[in-house]
Amino acid sequence: MSAPILSATDLRRRYGHPRTGFEAVKGVDISLAPGELFALLGTNGAGKTSTMELLEGIARPSAGRVEIAGLDPFTERRRLRPLMGIVLQEAGFSGDLTVLETAHMWAGTMAAPRPVEEALAIVDVLDRAEVPVQSLSGGERRRLDLALAIMGRPRILFLDEPTTGLDPESRHRAWEILTGLLDSGTAIVLTTHYLEEAERLADRVAIMHEGRVTVSGTTEEIVAAQPSHISFRTPEVPLPALPGVHVSTAAGRTELRTSDLQRTLRDLLTWAGDTVRLTDLRASSASLEQAFLDIATSGEHPTDRAAA
Repeated sequence: MSAPILSATDLRRRYGHPRTGFEAVKGVDISLAPGELFALLGTNGAGKTSTMELLEGIARPSAGRVEIAGLDPFTERRRLRPLMGIVLQEAGFSGDLTVLETAHMWAGTMAAPRPVEEALAIVDVLDRAEVPVQSLSGGERRRLDLALAIMGRPRILFLDEPTTGLDPESRHRAWEILTGLLDSGTAIVLTTHYLEEAERLADRVAIMHEGRVTVSGTTEEIVAAQPSHISFRTPEVPLPALPGVHVSTAAGRTELRTSDLQRTLRDLLTWAGDTVRLTDLRASSASLEQAFLDIATSGEHPTDRAAA
């Protein structure tokens, strides 16, 4: 594996008093290699934005260290600027300028920018070059934001919920663009509320809760650590002992949590046979969504299962 372009160690951020203020980021570790996408997930208030601002060098950590290409993004931001691209939730460009005028204005802030037409073509908005920004659709605006972010051929790209509010077609087009950037060696840090987006694009995922990375790893690793679910209306006869299965009953339904869905279903159906009716039987495999929901609602901080 390539040497990391980004590394963060025991990253912390506290607002207010240095000892008694609110700690929004509580010891986060992250590493990112060239051509890799790292997705940072979490509910509102989990600490994603505070963490991203530390990684981008917008804010100084209260403790811990961030390095991008061996440099501190806060104290050496000027040197790092040519290596970084950032797409915020709201870019704030003038709506009166055309797409081409906006791109030329942005390119003028760089020492060696990518040709403007090339950047616009990569994100598929070159045909809208003469259209005022305010007349673009939501998807076109986000693609323009991305064009400006890659204008300087960044080695690392920070994307803060880049597809929020886009229709499915625009979202899939954005995914294709990001995949192309990854193939070219660009490293990407992504925050998103779309779990499908993380599953589709991310090499590794971290789920934050109350300022901590609660679980991290590949999607497969995270899902493998989650139980599958079987539920049905509670029958009148007691269930048999099912090894390794957690059974709970509430509101007239019985739920089984198991690490081996196929085996548990087989044992359950064999026991029921023709004599016990399992009404409204439902079975669902473990998923990233279930891992996210379990973490978001548990209020617990289990040990991280893989290094971020």
